[in-house]
Amino acid sequence: MTTRQIRIGISARPQHTTVERMRETWQRAEEIGVDDIYIWDHFFPLNGDPHGAHFECWTLLAAMAEVTSRVRIGPLVSAIGYRNPNLIADMARTIDHLSGGRFILGLGSGWKEEDYAEYGYDFMTAPDRLRDLDAKLPIIKERLCKLNPPPVQQPLPILIGGSGEKVTLRIVAQYADMWNGFGDPEEAGRLGRVLDDWCVKVGRDPGEIERSIMPGAREAIANADAYVAEGITTLIVGVSNPDEDLNVLRDLVAWRDSR
Repeated sequence: MTTRQIRIGISARPQHTTVERMRETWQRAEEIGVDDIYIWDHFFPLNGDPHGAHFECWTLLAAMAEVTSRVRIGPLVSAIGYRNPNLIADMARTIDHLSGGRFILGLGSGWKEEDYAEYGYDFMTAPDRLRDLDAKLPIIKERLCKLNPPPVQQPLPILIGGSGEKVTLRIVAQYADMWNGFGDPEEAGRLGRVLDDWCVKVGRDPGEIERSIMPGAREAIANADAYVAEGITTLIVGVSNPDEDLNVLRDLVAWRDSR
């Protein structure tokens, strides 16, 4: 597999907070030296008060593009069923320009039923949501080629999240430049090898696909070398405010820089 630069990222949770606090989180994380900042694409908090304060992903990403200058940014991940695929492509292209070519289009099949029900989307079954993702990715790629002006990045990188071995990883092999998986180092490595097998089947070089994982903050520190040994190139930790886990981020950045 192609040797890649090790990257450190955060998932900046848009829950139980304010816009001002989120902006401070993004800027402080960039100052510390993280490489990537992501936001989840949900409409309600995932923990704590289920009806607490929460903000929408894509509009936050447009704001993030304007107040950061170096980090890559993107949704981790955007549920395919929430928006028209042509619109997704246009939004991604626009934020790519706002950020000066730093946008990553993170996509997935979706899973949180409350989001769908409350906002009037068809939840469907899990297999149908995967089929929807599979069907809409070519539409997104086609629209990205038609837009004027085109994205700054050519091609605009697509990240797909998920660990389903029979369908999701095949979709990753066909369409993605990046994959976000799950599990401890051993499980992440095993899933990575399943992805490698799918790449061979669809005619892709497995080394073309970046691999990321989002463990707990302390787990990331404890297992950083083990994840890298299993082919993971980006470690992502969840952060809710600028005072949370910044020491862990500093430790991870120092570990990255010492390699």
